[in-house]
Amino acid sequence: MLDHIKKDTPLEELVVMAQHGEQSVQNYLLKTYQPFVAKCVSEVCKRYIDIANDDEFSIGLSAFNEAIKSYNRERGSSFLGFAKLVIKRKVIDYIRYTQKNPTVLSLDEIYDADLLENPTEILAVKKQYQLAQDSWHRKQEILDFKEKLKVYKLSLDELTEVAPKHRDARESAIHTAKVLYENKSLRDYVLAKRKLPIKQLVKKVDISKKTIERNRKYILAVFIVLTEDYLYLKDYLKVVKQ
Repeated sequence: MLDHIKKDTPLEELVVMAQHGEQSVQNYLLKTYQPFVAKCVSEVCKRYIDIANDDEFSIGLSAFNEAIKSYNRERGSSFLGFAKLVIKRKVIDYIRYTQKNPTVLSLDEIYDADLLENPTEILAVKKQYQLAQDSWHRKQEILDFKEKLKVYKLSLDELTEVAPKHRDARESAIHTAKVLYENKSLRDYVLAKRKLPIKQLVKKVDISKKTIERNRKYILAVFIVLTEDYLYLKDYLKVVKQ
C-alpha cells in the first residue's frame, strides 16, 4: 500500500483521489485490481485470460482506467459494480469490432487440410458465437435489472402489465425519466427516497400529475436503466420509442 494512504481508506475515496490527479494512486489501483479486471474479461470471453498475452485484457484494463476517471458516487452504485459494467461493455465492443473486421486469411488458412474450413464457415461460426455471447450478456443485464427493481419494490412482471401501450405514452414516460435522471436534485431525491418527486417533476415536464402517477412504475424502471451502464437495455429503450 502507498505510504500516504491508510489501509482502511474506502475504494471510492481512492478513486476520487485518482480523479484529482494523484497518479500514484491511479497506478496503485490499476496494478492492484488486475485480477478483478481479468475476472470480468474472462466472464465475457468465457475462457481463462492471460494478463500478459490476451488483447482482451488490455482492453479491459483500459476500460477500468476509464471507469476510474468517469465514476460518480452520486449515481448510487459502487465503483466495482460500475467498473465491471464498463469493462464488459468495452470488451463486447472490441469483440464485435474484430468480428466485423476479420483479419485477411491466407490460402493455407482458408483451406486447412484437417479442418476443411472456408471463410464462409468461419464467419458463420463467429456469428453464432456472437449471438450466444449477446444472449448471455443480455440475460446478465436482466438479472441485475431485476435486483435493482426490488430496491424500488418493483418487479419485471409488474412492468409488463403497467408499461404504456401507446407509442406517445411510452415516449412521454421515457422523456420524463430522462428529465428525472438529468436533473441532479430530482435524481438525488429518487436515489434517496426510491420514489418519484411528483410535485417537482410536474413543473419540469409538460405532463399532468395524473399521467405521471399512472405511469409511475414505468418511469422509475426507465430511470433505473438510465442510472446503470446497461448496454442492451438502453438499446431496448431506443426501440420502444419507435
